[in-house]
Amino acid sequence: MSELRETLKIPSSNLDAVNSVLLDPNSRVVNAFLEVVARYGTPEEINRKHRESRRMEALFEKIRQKAPQYLEDLYWLIDQRSRGAFVRLADYRKAVLGEDLDPDCINEECAVTLEVSALQYFPWVRPMLEQAIANQTLVPGRFIAVRKMKESEMDGDLPAIVAALDIIGASFVETLDTKGTDGSNPHLGGPATITGYFGGIGQPNEHALRWLDEFLYYYTNYGVQHVLNFNAGTILLGFMLYRLGVDIQFKISVYFGADNPYSALWIMTMAKLFSRPDGSSPLIGFNWSNSINNETLELSSEFRKTLGFERVIRFEHHITETQKSIVIQPYNRRQELLEVAARVPNIAAKHEGGDPEIDAAREHPSDILDYFREKAEVIASGDWEHMQLNFMDKVAACNATARALTERKLGFVAARNLHL
Repeated sequence: MSELRETLKIPSSNLDAVNSVLLDPNSRVVNAFLEVVARYGTPEEINRKHRESRRMEALFEKIRQKAPQYLEDLYWLIDQRSRGAFVRLADYRKAVLGEDLDPDCINEECAVTLEVSALQYFPWVRPMLEQAIANQTLVPGRFIAVRKMKESEMDGDLPAIVAALDIIGASFVETLDTKGTDGSNPHLGGPATITGYFGGIGQPNEHALRWLDEFLYYYTNYGVQHVLNFNAGTILLGFMLYRLGVDIQFKISVYFGADNPYSALWIMTMAKLFSRPDGSSPLIGFNWSNSINNETLELSSEFRKTLGFERVIRFEHHITETQKSIVIQPYNRRQELLEVAARVPNIAAKHEGGDPEIDAAREHPSDILDYFREKAEVIASGDWEHMQLNFMDKVAACNATARALTERKLGFVAARNLHL
């Protein structure tokens, strides 16, 4: 068996062949990639623009231009944070564990990141924070948005959400408009062509470069650093861009369909090939398919560590899902998370729906298709309050997971500037 294993070794000549493509001055695919990047400047200039656009003063100026009414909520948030209005981590744990609390017994090595998807609109932020203060509960440490970027940019929600999450100390992942549902495949429509989507709506032809262009636009103009990635081509473009020196980051979306260890090994192998000399990679989140089990997490954790990515690439796992349009319900993976979290470090517990028994009873249960609706249509339909309640249910489900982890004496990552 050892002799057979040796045949898997990749000879250096194969790497030389790959480099010959990347370094060929006549390579049209590489030249097209470099031309898009050059529109925004050198990597150093691009990173400088990003840092400038991410400054709180710059974000507030954009908010002042687009949605000045949001500034009041942001100043309120800064005041609440300064006053220590949010529950302290030690007090939260004491409330859960009581006399059993021993700070040294909490497993922080395998702390689970508390994640909620999707934070679609800035006006949902304050109700979430007010509830956390009133109930002395937690604000998650990671949020995803799947709203139309141009719409969010135009109404001021984009800079306001970026600013709010920087204030509370939570990471934020955006979904670019170049995501396959933008008409990129002219031969696909709705349910009548559903089997055409099995190969992935993706980013065919020139759309991969459009994704790159869109990413660089929001990176340099709004400080957006983290985006979803769900196409093999755009994953490669993300690796290449980071290798050039542009400090972007991305997570692989559940829509990519990574559902076995070999899928993860393939992607992480490419991540290693394009990693920087310091071992870092732009791939910081790996969202698994809903179908994976704990064994897949454990097996993948082994080679993630060997490749040097244990603290770089977070395994993101759906604990709850929307009631409609994505999985068979009831879907709740919390118990499985509790079983694996002590053995596999750097996991995010993603909550895409409320706990099933609560979500299913709502007048308007959560629906993944709500992510793709126009804001004006949502308001006109009367679903705004329903969808805000769906979001609050997801935050509540996230808190239920935090409590369960605490009862097991497992650590978690909440909004780091609020829960000190």
